[in-house]
Amino acid sequence: MATEMALVKPISKFSTSSPIFSNSRYGKFTTVRMSSTSQSTAKAAAKGGKKAAKTAIKETLLTPRFYTTDFDEMEALFNTEINKNLNQSEFEALLQEFKTDYNQTHFVRNKEFKEAADKIDGPLRQIFVEFLERSCTAEFSGFLLYKELGRRLKKTNPVVAEIFSLMSRDEARHAGFLNKGLSDFNLALDLGFLTKARKYTFFKPKFIFYATYLSEKIGYWRYITIYRHLKENPEYQCYPIFKYFENWCQDENRHGDFFSALLKAQPQFLNDWKAKLWSRFFCLSVYVTMYLNDCQRTAFYEGIGLDTKEFDMHVIIETNRTTARIFPAVLDVENPEFNRRLDKMVEINEQLLAVGETSDIPLVKNLKRIPLIAALASELLAMYLMPPIESGSVDFAEFEPQLVY
Repeated sequence: MATEMALVKPISKFSTSSPIFSNSRYGKFTTVRMSSTSQSTAKAAAKGGKKAAKTAIKETLLTPRFYTTDFDEMEALFNTEINKNLNQSEFEALLQEFKTDYNQTHFVRNKEFKEAADKIDGPLRQIFVEFLERSCTAEFSGFLLYKELGRRLKKTNPVVAEIFSLMSRDEARHAGFLNKGLSDFNLALDLGFLTKARKYTFFKPKFIFYATYLSEKIGYWRYITIYRHLKENPEYQCYPIFKYFENWCQDENRHGDFFSALLKAQPQFLNDWKAKLWSRFFCLSVYVTMYLNDCQRTAFYEGIGLDTKEFDMHVIIETNRTTARIFPAVLDVENPEFNRRLDKMVEINEQLLAVGETSDIPLVKNLKRIPLIAALASELLAMYLMPPIESGSVDFAEFEPQLVY
């Protein structure tokens, strides 16, 4: 899972005893138990220091989260005796695609990584640390969820269970690769500690389907857009991890296609008025979360030569067009009003952040936040109530990977 869709996205990866998370060969570095994004940690990273604060992530709506679900309901959904809509031949075809493992030898590091990291200094170094940390946490979340689904569904539906296990393999590679990237900056996430210490957000299975489909597809569009941009503008290729995004994003695309097939196998999640309402809600959650997160980190995108808002709107529009193939209703994101309200939310969010940085006592801060949170909620509601685009089809486009690429 590529992105940090905090409101909706699962986060995943390998057990921390796996060699993929062993960084001892990279020399001395600091293990950051929860977050390297605090000021003290970031400053230490920016200086290349050997010590950094082991501080907890501040839990907000924009923080990458870990997810769990009703596994008994999941087993019932994929029981072939109960659910006659399951097209096992389609899942078997998808399984063969995952077994092919196109990226088995793709994520191989070289000395270029450390050399590039050593050249990144000042604020940009701090921003890269935060990017790697948040991305690693997001990928690790997906692993945990997919791995558990693979284990729980083993007896009920071995084919679907194996696909989940193979997706957890992909997410593990991504998280491990990102965590090794942190070692270039003398840091590393303690993923074992994360697994035990983070709170898990419960989502019903149908919400997991909506959220994860969107997460994987938006991850595809983010990665491929950055890859294409840097291919055309190599002078901004300041760290080699971006060179891996072309193949990497195809993992996200395959994962999204699998969730599209899962949704098609559960038509009750696509064919009524409630499905339309939930589809729009999750689209809004994912798009707004990404936009607000990225607008807090414009220096990162400027550092690789992108305009943050233009980049995000491109990703949102393309993801929405892809999502319209399966969701029964999507947002009208190409309406100028949608963009205007997003920008208004950015302004409100900046004011909220400013309140948090004041020296006021907590009671005063909370009183100042109330009208701002109300204003955010008002903008969200207005965006949700905009006339939607009726869309969706349970006819799965077998040529979708070629279309979206």
